[in-house]
Amino acid sequence: MPEPLDTVFRYHEQTKHHLDRYARSPGYLDWANQPDPFRRYEGAPLVELPLPELRREPTCDSLYLRLPEPRPLDGDSISELFFFSLALSAWKQVRGLDGRIQARWSLRVNPSSGNLHPTEAYLVCGPAEGLCEEPAVYHYAPHEHGLELRRRLAAVPGLAPGCALVGFTSIHWREAWKYGERAWRYCQHDCGHAIAAVALSAACLGWRAQLVDSVPAETIARLLGVHTQEGPETEHPDCLLLLTPEGAAGGFTSEGLDSLEGSEWLGSPNRLSPEHRLWPVIDEVAAATASPGLQHPPGRRFPDLPPLDDRGLPAHEIIRRRRSAVAMDGETQMPREAFYRLLVRLMPQPVPYGVLPWPPAVSLALFVHRVADLDAGLYVLVREPAHEDALRRALRPDFLWHRPDGCPPELPLYLLLPADTRQAARTISCHQEIASDGVFSLGMLARFEETLRRGGPAIYPRLFWETGVIGQVLYLEAEAAGLRGTGIGCFFDDAMHATLGIRDRSWQSLYHFTVGGPLEDRRLETAPAYAHLAQRRAGPER
Repeated sequence: MPEPLDTVFRYHEQTKHHLDRYARSPGYLDWANQPDPFRRYEGAPLVELPLPELRREPTCDSLYLRLPEPRPLDGDSISELFFFSLALSAWKQVRGLDGRIQARWSLRVNPSSGNLHPTEAYLVCGPAEGLCEEPAVYHYAPHEHGLELRRRLAAVPGLAPGCALVGFTSIHWREAWKYGERAWRYCQHDCGHAIAAVALSAACLGWRAQLVDSVPAETIARLLGVHTQEGPETEHPDCLLLLTPEGAAGGFTSEGLDSLEGSEWLGSPNRLSPEHRLWPVIDEVAAATASPGLQHPPGRRFPDLPPLDDRGLPAHEIIRRRRSAVAMDGETQMPREAFYRLLVRLMPQPVPYGVLPWPPAVSLALFVHRVADLDAGLYVLVREPAHEDALRRALRPDFLWHRPDGCPPELPLYLLLPADTRQAARTISCHQEIASDGVFSLGMLARFEETLRRGGPAIYPRLFWETGVIGQVLYLEAEAAGLRGTGIGCFFDDAMHATLGIRDRSWQSLYHFTVGGPLEDRRLETAPAYAHLAQRRAGPER
């Protein structure tokens, strides 16, 4: 049996895309077996959550400075938590020449590679007014905007009153159906996006979100009730988030989670596909990276960043408006000051990056195409001071490392190479024009081998989670700037490394992203997210 860390390195190398070949995948779309995007627990009682109104406060910018007055944990606040993090945001549909709808699919607040949504969410809480009179475990059903009761508990030991846990799992099959062996990576990106989405939604309620990394994956599986699942549609336990109202005393200790007392589990998971194609390497890396429970050094510090004015943009509106661009116009420019402002938001700060209990492991390499009064070229944003020396050693020795004009002194942005990088960005991103037609694109560089050897194989998915958190902020800041973003999971890994001069596994690019002026597909119609729910809940006409 190979050592778990060897399995991680082997998987990482095996699932790279190369200029002359792609990672193994089906190579076609097996529509007859496309996974159902909605997990339901058939037979589990459904608690319908109210559909919240969009609030004008807090604003996007205020969340980075201070949290609003905390709301109590109740049915209304839980509804808002999920509505502004993991719920449906709209429906897209296409009509034929006869006017009939030919295809229809939903979009969500949290993005997902291929819109396949492998991430499932659970709520574990004590008594909450308007929701439950006793502790319970629920599964969130986004299509219904409701909570499926999975188990009633005698108590949740270690959970302070007024606090709650949100748990995440991944159904690897949902991504593997389309992407094959590389799918496990995309599941981890999506988990990171979901972590950030919940952290930001919690912040709107005046709550802090914190990843509870001390709980082993096996315990998370038992807590959420996925420990008995088998087969390709199994939900693999990812992580737990603790939600705590700002200023509240107490928190959470994981002691006692192995021996929870409660009722029998309710409901059975629905079948997602008639047939499956197996990808054993995904199961291998999932087993190798299962967390035994991790401890991180306490007292994480955040850098001093330049103050930014509040643009008055309601956080709820921006969060629900987020979309993934499918094409860029190749023309839109971004003012230099707006570009710097966006980069400031990518630097570590309590919201939302404080949800992760480890120091930043990811810095950014940027291909800048169309920022006014800024040289086009290759840049690096050093998100952690300790990264700079390591990056200078790992990257090409002829890079300039110049500070660009007008850059705030607190923003560690460096020009490496002035050049027209559009063709390089496009080629590296699997020849996708979206990487060259935007204002800029970027690759997220993780301090890789040293971090894994120091922290163990369970750190591997966490590196992807960090990139997903960064990606979620990029999405929202793009929307706030009047632009649009999209994550890019398809890129030629080592072509990116060669462009930067990386010759080993000291740094690895794990996720790419682009921001620019979107081209809208006018053939697509947009429909409200929950029209179906409003009609059903209204009941029959009298």
